[in-house]
Amino acid sequence: MSGVCASTWTVGDVMALMESWYPAATAQSWDRVGLIVGDPAAHVRSILLALDPTAAIADQAVAGPSGDGQSFDMVITHHPLLLRGASFLPVTDPKGGVVTTLIRSGIALFNAHTNADVACDGVATALADLIGLRDTAPLEPCGTDAEGHDIGLGCVGTVDATTLGAFADHVASVLPAGPSGLFVGGDENATVQRVAVLGGAGDSALEAARAAGVDVYLTADLRHHPASEHLEGGAPALLCGSHWATESPWLPVLARKIREAARGADVELRVEVSTIVTEPWTSHRVTQGELA
Repeated sequence: MSGVCASTWTVGDVMALMESWYPAATAQSWDRVGLIVGDPAAHVRSILLALDPTAAIADQAVAGPSGDGQSFDMVITHHPLLLRGASFLPVTDPKGGVVTTLIRSGIALFNAHTNADVACDGVATALADLIGLRDTAPLEPCGTDAEGHDIGLGCVGTVDATTLGAFADHVASVLPAGPSGLFVGGDENATVQRVAVLGGAGDSALEAARAAGVDVYLTADLRHHPASEHLEGGAPALLCGSHWATESPWLPVLARKIREAARGADVELRVEVSTIVTEPWTSHRVTQGELA
């Protein structure tokens, strides 16, 4: 980064900071991470953090910290805008609309995705800390970071012995509120002490959770057949939240890290976490019909 006594950072400075915490080299090969829109030389005095680069987030970025039209200078999201690429980005396309909105207002867009998933203080660790896991380690280790910390997908840890039902109530009480809620699969009277978590889609780690010998696995986006077949095979029990609710706890963690780095560098910087719920669902109904 440029001089540590500078009064402001540039987009490039923030990118370098993010790279030091979440190296792009640790992202999955299929992933797209980094600067999506913007000028690395542009000055940054305010940053908006969000999980998804949606139109609502772009509009919030334009409205700015005070909502008076003084826009944020940069948006950092977890999910990429163009994961599968695009040949055309007209303003009439949802993604093209986001790009156009941000470029018109001179707002940079950057993302850290699977590189933040595997980091020792990334998405999984934030979720583990939120629900109170102790003695954590990666669920699926993939190496070490520059400081020698183990990194990998998900986390495994322990809680004081309780029941699945009571633990589910606790998890539901601390996950960010959203329309999807929390699904529970398993005997709610069973004892829970060893826990695995993986924010976001967790089908792929069902076997890893079983191999880790945990009592319950908290994740999101579990599909019918993988979840059903897993439970037919025994432990662990399953807790399934929403993608947004299980990954967004990382955003306040990232905000604190950026603020602390800015203070340490004597840089004036405002960092806010968007409270917009970017789940695709807007409400939830308990179905009550009967099979004939």
